[in-house]
Amino acid sequence: MNESMLCTKTHEYILEQDDKYLVGITDYAIEQLGDIVFIELPDVGTNFSKNEAFATIESVKAASEVYMPISGEVLEVNEEIVNSPELLNDENYDNKWFVKIKSNADQLEFADLLDYSDYKEEIE
Repeated sequence: MNESMLCTKTHEYILEQDDKYLVGITDYAIEQLGDIVFIELPDVGTNFSKNEAFATIESVKAASEVYMPISGEVLEVNEEIVNSPELLNDENYDNKWFVKIKSNADQLEFADLLDYSDYKEEIE
């Protein structure tokens, strides 16, 4: 995982990239879910508020909602993981992001996000 990403206590992350953000779930969340068999992502152009469910992920163990860490508009969806959700289980697979968003979130929306080192301490 990337040290510059910010995480939620519910195991989502955001990573800034060229004035946009990649959003996904942490490796810890993937590990806890077990073998991932299905993922449903939103349509491009959809707007979400902070903490609003934007995706559904299913594993052999459970189904889970995934929540938006900050408000934003979906610019791109990772079709590769929609078509092959099992790629999320592969440790060497780098494109684990779910959506790319554009956000005008203010600093208040970032206040409760943890930097990656604090997140790691939180889950240990």
